[in-house]
Amino acid sequence: MLPMTQDNGELDSLVRKRIRALRVAQGWSLDELAVRARLSPSTLSRIENGQRRLALDQLVTLARALDTSLDQLVETATDEVISSPMIDAAHQSMRWPIRADPGMTVVRQRMTDPPPDSPTRMRAHPGREWLVVLSGTAVLLLGNRRFRVETNQAAEFPTMLPHAIGAEGGPCEVMGIFDRDARRGHQRNEALDDDPR
Repeated sequence: MLPMTQDNGELDSLVRKRIRALRVAQGWSLDELAVRARLSPSTLSRIENGQRRLALDQLVTLARALDTSLDQLVETATDEVISSPMIDAAHQSMRWPIRADPGMTVVRQRMTDPPPDSPTRMRAHPGREWLVVLSGTAVLLLGNRRFRVETNQAAEFPTMLPHAIGAEGGPCEVMGIFDRDARRGHQRNEALDDDPR
């Protein structure tokens, strides 16, 4: 049986729906998931339909078979679905923290300047970044290479490579996802850029 603090009936129903949704998303029949989880198809059907109690050992087996964790399978619903951005007018950007991974941040930024023409203005720091160009064309300088990233294209790269990004031929708008280390590196770089010395 599920030991939960949330209303057990509500959570029980959520977990059953999640099992079925994950199975369907994989394109598996009841029989296919039953084989993977070493359960009978009738047992799995009764679990999904609420006609059988949810046992912890079965949930562990089902989570493994569905390529997820027990924590994710029994995760409770949250009321915090919508978040508002933090606006940074000086850098023409908006930032949203990602609740699922508190170290990650999503940033939307409008760029008007081309990337720096001097390699000394390129930055390197621990972490990884992923960005997509929402409008316009961006130029990504990465080490000794130059990439044009056009609307709806994305780039992912380790930030230990010296890098810089800017606009080409007019303004562009990008959305980036930064892991904890990359976000810290950018915050340090922004502080350096803002320092009048």
